[in-house]
Amino acid sequence: MQGDVEASIRDFIVDNFLFRDDRDSLSDTESLLEGGLIDSTGVLELVAFLETEVGIEIADAEIVPENLDSIRSIATYAKTKLAQVAA
Repeated sequence: MQGDVEASIRDFIVDNFLFRDDRDSLSDTESLLEGGLIDSTGVLELVAFLETEVGIEIADAEIVPENLDSIRSIATYAKTKLAQVAA
């Protein structure tokens, strides 16, 4: 799944959290937390998605904005975790 991780993450976020007409205008670097697109419950849903669909394990200490604040940061984090598992 590594090749389309970012697309899968984008689709999940758009389908589950973006309830506005300009769904395609969500930037890969836009802050999901500051923009109010994801709240604390949404972060837990995102973590569950990443663990079940992407296949990574996320420690509680890794649930921080640096890893989960934008599509790009989530994808980078997920790809890094996948690479660690593969190594």
